[in-house]
Amino acid sequence: MTEEQTREDREAWNERYAGSTRVWSGQPNTELVAQLAGLTPGRALDLGCGEGADAVWLARSGWKVIAVDVSDVALERAAGHAADAGVADAVTWQRRDLVADFPPGEYDLVSAQFLYPRDRDNAAREGILRSAARAVAPGGVLLIESHSGFPEWEKDQHHAHAGMVFPSPQEVLDSLLLEPVEWEVLVCAEHDRVQNDPDGNPTRRIDSTLKLRRVAAP
Repeated sequence: MTEEQTREDREAWNERYAGSTRVWSGQPNTELVAQLAGLTPGRALDLGCGEGADAVWLARSGWKVIAVDVSDVALERAAGHAADAGVADAVTWQRRDLVADFPPGEYDLVSAQFLYPRDRDNAAREGILRSAARAVAPGGVLLIESHSGFPEWEKDQHHAHAGMVFPSPQEVLDSLLLEPVEWEVLVCAEHDRVQNDPDGNPTRRIDSTLKLRRVAAP
């Protein structure tokens, strides 16, 4: 990964976020909330945090959060949301290109919610997710939420997403190259989700959840 590629990626995401006062809903991802029910808060790493809805929810739930994104615009907006929610001290915001610069340390939760490096092949995502698995502390949880296909309104636009493939949850699991004795698979399944199309009409989309617990140190 070159400095030029990192700069181009950051500029592309900054342009996207700067083009709207809010890109995402402002609500935490539904599966994140559901899958963490009953989990004791600790140190969390939120990868590709965007405008910070997940990180803010985690902080309000008692987690100490490192939230990472490549976009300066998104991080500034996210920090504002955290301040408004009264959890600014519980979240550390970091600008990083995760392909080239993954955060150090171990975490009780590593969350990757719909993390897709812009304009890069699937190998880049696989590399990030393997780094994510290595960052999970013994006893900690890795939670990966993925799309299982294009939404209905984009199915005729595959040419605009050249090289983009949405693997099954089992394929995501296999791509992590984990030692089975070190991990417990808690969830590996697809599920339906309602997502509004660009005109605001609710549509059905299929996503997948992979939730793993690290039961032993490597």
